[in-house]
Formats: sequence, structure tokens, C-alpha cells
Amino acid sequence: MEALPEHVRGLLLRLAGGAEPVSAYLYDGAVAAERARALRAALPDWAAVHYAVKANSFPGVVAALAPHVDGFEAASGTELRLALEAKPPRDGAPAPVVAAGPAKSVPLLTELVRAQVACVNAESLLELHRLSRIAVAEGTTVRAALRVNPARIPLGGSLSMGGVPTQFGVAEPDVPAVLAAARRLPGLDLTGFHFHAASNNLDAEAHAAYLRWCVEWSGRTAAEHGVDLRQVDIGGGIGVAFEGEKPFDVARFGELAARVQPPPGVTVVLEPGRYLVTDCGWYAAEVTDVKRAYGEWYAMLRGGIHHFQLPTSWDIVHNIAVLPVEEWPAGLPRPAAEDTCVTVVGELCTPEDTLLRDVRVDRVRAGDLVVFPCAGSYGWEFAMHSFLGHPVAARHML
Repeated sequence: MEALPEHVRGLLLRLAGGAEPVSAYLYDGAVAAERARALRAALPDWAAVHYAVKANSFPGVVAALAPHVDGFEAASGTELRLALEAKPPRDGAPAPVVAAGPAKSVPLLTELVRAQVACVNAESLLELHRLSRIAVAEGTTVRAALRVNPARIPLGGSLSMGGVPTQFGVAEPDVPAVLAAARRLPGLDLTGFHFHAASNNLDAEAHAAYLRWCVEWSGRTAAEHGVDLRQVDIGGGIGVAFEGEKPFDVARFGELAARVQPPPGVTVVLEPGRYLVTDCGWYAAEVTDVKRAYGEWYAMLRGGIHHFQLPTSWDIVHNIAVLPVEEWPAGLPRPAAEDTCVTVVGELCTPEDTLLRDVRVDRVRAGDLVVFPCAGSYGWEFAMHSFLGHPVAARHML
């Protein structure tokens, strides 16, 4: 319980007094803002930080980050509108949004062109053609970068999206032909290149080497193919440490990044998501029952993978805190598991609804709250809310 900040405990205990069982996310915007400030302060002036809205799109979190980031990365029309509301363009400048994502539809591309975003990271030659056609029809020019899937990358992580066959970007051997075609397209201002090679990397030195590689590759390729290089987007991928892991060393990353010298006038964009918001969120669910079956204990939650799917999908051992709630209806038995291992499961009619398996607890009772710290990223957004039709988890700003 002591792992939970006092203001988190306080709000949860107030919520526990209501008529409905607790199932909620709590977010602390100040935590996310401090992460953004620290990352921005560690980086050179030629770097720009664009928060990846997909990690946590709760308006309060996005608004808390807006003053401390250079812009946002959006992958849908909904995210684009949220980003523009939080950080509108000023003085005729492009909207501070870079757009990414595979399989962009024509309506989405049209919305991006009309919004005059800072850059659309294009995934294919067809997407570049579509952007050109839309821009010409709108009587404007669209700034675009080509997303590249490199043949090899100097970076590891828990999820690879470059250096292997994927649906993302243009394979490196095909880049020259795509650039040649792109230069002939009207309405298209090709500003540079986009990479997003891996996710959840904790090695600051490897990430700095990856940044250097992206900058050097882009400079060399732009010179060879007549691209007026103004932007190199290295994507996100900075990881978050769980228990027993060494955290990403942002100071060391900034120190090494400062040794890189991009060509004059080139901005290097970073798109952190998880790194900025993971620590700002907690997912809490009331224990509706505790029971034992064939020697194993189960804590049953008013919640589950339809609220918080990430631990199951990514096979993460995501530890919990148990927050005791003393109020309990008179006359009802109160089952409890004490000094033993329990498996934490949800309310869905499937054995896949298991959030944590065989974790030792001092005590957990029906009516207590189970709280997952580090739930600020890919939590509410990543869950399958409609399965069985249970109410979605509430969300609160602290």
C-alpha cells in the first residue's frame, strides 16, 4: 500500500464509498509534465519532442503535456483534433503535429492536409500520390516525410517495427525509386525521413547510436537523391523499466545525442509516448470476491482485460498494490487470502481474463482495491471495452 502516493490512496478510498464498485484510472498530469520537461531539457536545441497521443489520449493528460512538448504525433483524425485543441497553431505556422500510421485512408489524409500539419509521415508511394492529389485539389502544399524500414538497425526492444519484414514504411532497397517518383509529384513538399524501428528500449547508449544512424543515413540519402532535408523523425521507442529493470538514462542519452551534428536547418523529431505517461497513471479495481479452487487462490475484480489488457497482451508481470477498504456490509461473509499467492482475474467469461498470476500478497479481501501502478500508457486506450458490455473504467485527473 505504501507504494501508492497519498493523494492516489485518498481519492481511491473516497471512490470506494460509492454505490458502484470501483473500476477506474487515475492520472497525475504533473508526473507526465515533469517527464516531458526532463527529456526536453536533456536534448540539444535541434531536437523536438512530439508526444505520441496513442499512449494516453485522455484530454487532461494531453493538456498537461502541451506546454512542455514541441508538438504531438497523431495517428487518427480523433488524435489530430485532440492535439490541435491542446496546442493550436500560432501566427500562421504549421500545426505542431506529425502524423503517422499505416493504411491511412483518403478521408484521414484529407483532414491532415486541411489542418496544415507540420509533417505527414507517408508509408508508401501510393500514399504520396494520394497526398499530392488532395493537396492540389485543396490548392495547397503538404509537407511529407518518407517512412523507411531499414534493412538493419542498431537498436533492440520488446517490439520490432524495422529491420524485419513489416507493414510499416518503405523497404530500404525501394527508397531510391520512391524518392524519384515523389520528386515529380505536384503539391508535395518532401522534407525528410521517418523511422520507428522498435519500442520499449531501455538502453540509452543504443538509442543515441540509433539517433546518430538515422541522422547520418538521412543526410547521405537526401544528398544522393536531391531531397531538401529539413526533418529526421526517429519515432519513439524509449522504454519504461518495470521491477528489476534498469531505467532509461535520459541524461546519458542527451549527452550522447549532443555529439551528433545534424546538417544545418535540420530538426530531429522524437515521438515518445510510453516514456512520458506510464508513471502518471494507476488502474484500480475493486475485489468483488476471493475464492480458492483446487489449492489456488483467485482475486476476482470488477474489471479485467476489457479495461487493462496490456499485461496480458504483452505478457508483462505487472505487480499490484492492495489498498485495504475497511467498510463491509454487516452480515456478509468476507473471504480473504492471507500470506499466500493469488491469481488476479477479471469479470469476463474467458480464462484469458487474467491480469496477474501467482503473486504473493500479505492479504487481499473482497471489498479491497487492487491497484496497478505504471498504468498511464496503453491502458484504457488498448483495452477491448465492448466485450460482454460491462461498463468501461472511469477516468479521473488527480
